[in-house]
Amino acid sequence: MNRFEEGVELIESTCGNNKDNVISISTMELEPSSNGKPYAKIREVDAHYEDGVFYITTYGLSNKMKQIVNNNVVSFSVCFEGITGIGIGENLGWVLDPKNADIRAKVRKTFADWYDAANNEQDENCVILAIHITRATIFKDHGATVYNLDFENKKEI
Repeated sequence: MNRFEEGVELIESTCGNNKDNVISISTMELEPSSNGKPYAKIREVDAHYEDGVFYITTYGLSNKMKQIVNNNVVSFSVCFEGITGIGIGENLGWVLDPKNADIRAKVRKTFADWYDAANNEQDENCVILAIHITRATIFKDHGATVYNLDFENKKEI
């Protein structure tokens, strides 16, 4: 097993298996700051992880989704796990769209304790946000081992 595969396995074992992950995601604000430069907006969300993608249920008209339409590059950090990275945000659309049936079932299972209280699936703006990881850094054992992963080229960098 090469180091890229080791790193991916660490992410899978830490974030996978239907774990409700709390991750911080950062998008770029639509309006510039007072100095005219764009600034990042960060928030914590619950995410289901599978095969290099974090899945989040959210409101399609929220600021984060508007920001992702404008710039789909999203930074993330898995809270308290030493995993950070960059991904591409994609609105998969309404949770009840038949094309989302498989991932919706998985997300509902992962978020079973609170899903129905937090989501109105009848509202077509209840959507699934996918964050496809492009790069990730893993700090294992407080930085004793570091992995820098390039998901696009499937190698360590």
